Amino acid sequence: MRLGILTISDLGAVGQRADTSGDAVVDWAAERGYEVVVRSIVADETDRISGKLARWADSGEVDVVLTTGGTGLTVRDVTPEATAAILEREAEGIAEALRAASGPAFPRAWLSRGRAGTRGKTLIINLPGSTNGVKEGLAVLEHFLDHAVDLVSGSDPRHPTPDTASHA
Repeated sequence: MRLGILTISDLGAVGQRADTSGDAVVDWAAERGYEVVVRSIVADETDRISGKLARWADSGEVDVVLTTGGTGLTVRDVTPEATAAILEREAEGIAEALRAASGPAFPRAWLSRGRAGTRGKTLIINLPGSTNGVKEGLAVLEHFLDHAVDLVSGSDPRHPTPDTASHA
């Protein structure tokens, strides 16, 4: 699986904060044999976030883009809006699963507005910005991410996409 990691952080974008949440995703990916193809940090600005997500998804070089940060309730938290602007199909259940897994132990997780969905054959998932929140989210994704990617890409023969279905 080919991953893109996009960290959304005003301070991280100017080098004033270490990207520990992005590092957690890199470590998780390495443990599973996934390839991190692209990684970047951008400020909490809708156009920058949506532009990067669209470019990565449209490039065909990534199967999944995981974002970290910008999913809360502050005025600068615009990751959900930036993501929604470029998604073709939402996958509400993924975002709900992420919140449901963290909410009971960490009630502030219910404040997350993260989204998930697809653009072309790329799955895009918003994770929270805290390192612990990212790790909890990744633990949830472990259960279904490979299958989700197979479905989105059309590589699951039980669920072909129009361009992978045989036209006899």
